This record gives sequence, C-alpha cells and structure tokens, in this order.
Amino acid sequence: MEQTLLNIGHGSSVVAERVVAIVSPNSAPMKRLKDDAKEEKRLVDATHGRKTRAIIVLDSNHVILSSYSPETISQRYTSLKESK
Repeated sequence: MEQTLLNIGHGSSVVAERVVAIVSPNSAPMKRLKDDAKEEKRLVDATHGRKTRAIIVLDSNHVILSSYSPETISQRYTSLKESK
C-alpha cells in the first residue's frame, strides 16, 4: 500500500489520502474547530511559529495548522491527484 505525502510547508507532510478539507482559519466556525481540537488533543501545529493561514482536517478528525495558504496547499493536492 503506497501512500502519497502532501507537503504542507516547512518540511511537514501529511498523507494525501487522509485529507478531508483544506480551509481558511478566518471564520468563527473554523476558530471553534481549532479550539475544540486543541482541547481534545487532536490539534497538530505545523506552522513553526508563523501565522496560521490554513487548517487541514483529516479523516481521523485531527486538525493540522499550516502557515501556507489554502490555495497553495490545494494546488499541491490537486497536482498530486492528477499525477496518479
């Protein structure tokens, strides 16, 4: 079983097949999602101290923060899927 890794910035990657959503963190529901995940120990901060620009939701219900824009991550995700 081969897994494709999606680069989410600064040397961090996630398994592309597990990604459910890539969203902007600016809305109130996304802030609640982030806060709930942190409270329940499901939050992974991959920003390396930079501003959060994207939230990635996985099928395991984990929430990952990235400092790359949602557009950049989505383009990378799309190009991975097209190359398969």
